[in-house]
Amino acid sequence: MDNLMAISVFDGRYHRHTAALNSIFSEYGLIRHRVFVEIQWLKFLFKELALENVSDQEIHLLEAISADFTPDAARRVKEIEKETNHDVKAVEYYIKEHLSELGLGHLKEWVHFACTSDDINNTAYALMLKKGRDVLVEDLGRVIEKIETHGRQYKAVPMMSRTHGQPATPTTAGKEFVNFAWRLRMEVITFRSLFIHGKMNGASGNFNAHAFVFPDVDWMGSSEKFVAGYLGLTPILYTTQINPNNYIAEMLHSLIRISATLIDFNRDMWGYISLGYFKQKTVASEVGSSTMPHKVNPIDFENSEGNLGMAISLMEHLSVKLLNSRFQRDLSDSTVLRNLGAVWGYVVIGLKSTIKGLDKIEINPEVLEKDLAANPELLAEAIQTVMRIYGEDNPYEKLKALTRGRRITLEDIRRFVDSLEKVPEALKERMKALTPGEYTGFSERLVDHYFSKV
Repeated sequence: MDNLMAISVFDGRYHRHTAALNSIFSEYGLIRHRVFVEIQWLKFLFKELALENVSDQEIHLLEAISADFTPDAARRVKEIEKETNHDVKAVEYYIKEHLSELGLGHLKEWVHFACTSDDINNTAYALMLKKGRDVLVEDLGRVIEKIETHGRQYKAVPMMSRTHGQPATPTTAGKEFVNFAWRLRMEVITFRSLFIHGKMNGASGNFNAHAFVFPDVDWMGSSEKFVAGYLGLTPILYTTQINPNNYIAEMLHSLIRISATLIDFNRDMWGYISLGYFKQKTVASEVGSSTMPHKVNPIDFENSEGNLGMAISLMEHLSVKLLNSRFQRDLSDSTVLRNLGAVWGYVVIGLKSTIKGLDKIEINPEVLEKDLAANPELLAEAIQTVMRIYGEDNPYEKLKALTRGRRITLEDIRRFVDSLEKVPEALKERMKALTPGEYTGFSERLVDHYFSKV
């Protein structure tokens, strides 16, 4: 399709950013994973349970059905679906069709043996999410690496903090980057560690058909062995007809926190750019405004914020909806699950936009120094803390009277220090020599400590 005619941004404007997701979350991707699960189940029945005598050559032919699955093969499945009006049944008929062509017609009725549709669907989606998680972890790694690069580069650059948007105790630019790198690293550790569940237990989750026709088989153990060994998922036994999807809700809640953290970062970068703390590198051919030639807008951080917000909105709905199913099954989850690719798409766009924004920025030390120099009252915290220790009367109140809501100079601070009666002279000299740019505490040391741990 010409992407100018696409309704979805993933197939249109942002196709270049989300192309890696096509083979995972597209209709083709879903069908391909369904075929893979069906073929793996057949192999398990023959190789592990020996329900039919099948040669290694025949197993190899079975494996080729899924290994060689192409978009054209998916189109054939869709043609069958037009007749069946059932997507999973169409996959079953497709495989049977191929078995006949391969001279394996005697194996046809083992396809989809004792399965309900969600045995195939839940495991297919689980495999898709497993691959999708790998994509996000890789992109998140790039974002964290970019943030860490700035953390190292600017670890010693003093910067005025802004609590409530007002001048506050100084930090360093690098330390503020490291704060976000640490937050994201912690969330990625959680995201990567989550179990991805799969179930294979029949029409209402009780192995009814399995147990009736082969009562001597340990079907619960076999199910766990199949899901873990043949699919690489974490098996669950306690379900209705469908996977309860708790693991998907966990993944989405983890991604909500990751996305919210990135939005927080994007907004801070937007603010620092607007304050002039960071400049944006210009590209001669780019236009910042249709009417104001001077503009260089922080559009990448804005783009990331918007797309991550879209992702959060979808994830909040999905993480609740997918936990709900009437009695043993209703179909309302099926249409919702098809939007997982959209979630991943919005997150990927957000991540790549943040990376693009980070590649454009450079620190503006002159503005940082000017802001610090213009706010000597930032030293009031240090001075009143010393006054407390040495027993000066009403230290907080005196500094409040000197600094609150007033513009003062370093000379005002030094005169105030000279007026102190109980603080030792040597310490008073240190206090008078202190500037806001030097009052950054352990900011640099914290940056070093972070990098010693990652």
